[in-house]
Amino acid sequence: MTLDKKSQKLLDKCREMADKPEVMGACQVMLETFEEKKKEIPEEPEQKYLEMAQNIAPADVPKILEMAMKVAKSGKIKDPEVKNAAERLIRAIG
Repeated sequence: MTLDKKSQKLLDKCREMADKPEVMGACQVMLETFEEKKKEIPEEPEQKYLEMAQNIAPADVPKILEMAMKVAKSGKIKDPEVKNAAERLIRAIG
């Protein structure tokens, strides 16, 4: 995924605050929502979303944020719960 300036700035900010409880919570909610709605998401990770949510570490947050940005910008994903979960994470960092 090619990042625009705004997205790159958000990713940089994410690295600084990856261990904040509100960011970690938003990541877990997003991953749990993705697990529930995984047929809506075209790209599936090697690891299940629920496993990712249970084993999340601050170092994983930038990767999860990138997933959220892809989902938020995707025209293929229409499910509002999936979109909202991704946008909540983006707002928690932004």
